[in-house]
Amino acid sequence: MSHYYSQEHHGPYELIDVGDLELEEGGRIPNCKLAVSLFGTLNDAKDNAILIPTWYSGTSKVMEEVYIGAGRALDPEKYFIIIVNQIGNGLSTSPSNAGEGLQGPNFPLVRISDDVRAQHRLLTEHFGIDSLALVVGGSMGAQQTYEWAVRYPSFVKRVAPIAGTAKNTEHDFIFAETLAEAILTDPNFNHGRYASSDLVADGLKRHAKLWTVMGWSTEFFAANRHHALGFDSMRTFVDEFMTGYFAPMDPNNLLRMMWKWQRADVSRHTGGDLAAALGRIKAKVCVMPISHDMFFPPTDAVVEHNLIPNSEFCPLQSIDGHLGLFGTDSVMLEQLDQCLFELLQH
Repeated sequence: MSHYYSQEHHGPYELIDVGDLELEEGGRIPNCKLAVSLFGTLNDAKDNAILIPTWYSGTSKVMEEVYIGAGRALDPEKYFIIIVNQIGNGLSTSPSNAGEGLQGPNFPLVRISDDVRAQHRLLTEHFGIDSLALVVGGSMGAQQTYEWAVRYPSFVKRVAPIAGTAKNTEHDFIFAETLAEAILTDPNFNHGRYASSDLVADGLKRHAKLWTVMGWSTEFFAANRHHALGFDSMRTFVDEFMTGYFAPMDPNNLLRMMWKWQRADVSRHTGGDLAAALGRIKAKVCVMPISHDMFFPPTDAVVEHNLIPNSEFCPLQSIDGHLGLFGTDSVMLEQLDQCLFELLQH
């Protein structure tokens, strides 16, 4: 297993075995382990729990560093905050760390629904929790947030999907396909049977460059925002920041997460009827797209917002686009906290 996916880089987290997980696409993950980071204390009533699922490529560490803190909306002095790393991200059971027979390209296909069912098992069986005060997540975390609200409508009181949709769009599907192809077309990828992720460096660099183009926004480039982030040139930004971020990651992990991201769709519960699926939601909802997001633009998010009962539309303003999720824009984070403060008061 790559040293990148270690306690040193992403801890502290604990691995909790939720048992054998039967998968929607068929197959199973024996002794599926979820990597979990915990903050705060569960109260006697067990009604102060907040769940945060992770996004593509991200781990619990970035969620901790960007979104949690005393005096903030996600305050561990008030809430018991559970960050669950999604299956396939390198910390929870993944292609890079799975047992014999499931490693690398042999890892089974996992859907958003499989993650959420595993998380439900974690909460109910391990923590004895039968209600969540809030589920909040960005990007793929938002996809899981929507799945929670539709699959377990009586379990969640509030949901806050950030920069993500309940049903992935065709446009976003193609975006992700190009990201996958950047890795798959590296000859050293060798159908996922590479000896080390270092050998797939060229594919990972192309992947990072595509993220640079699509993850930020046209306005980000026009405003030379890379200077504000500490880089003297765009080339340095691409090579050191973007490529440096993806370079140590396991390509099979990224591809399994990407397959899952492309196929997120809560309308699978209702025979393809998105309005019927979103109509199941009982939680108070705060839909928070990012104004300049090229993956999940506000125009896509507002369509779903209009189908959800008891939903507020709270767009976040930032030219940093989708990757503003990483905390690069302090003003956007203030907006986000204010939306969550208001949501948690209801």
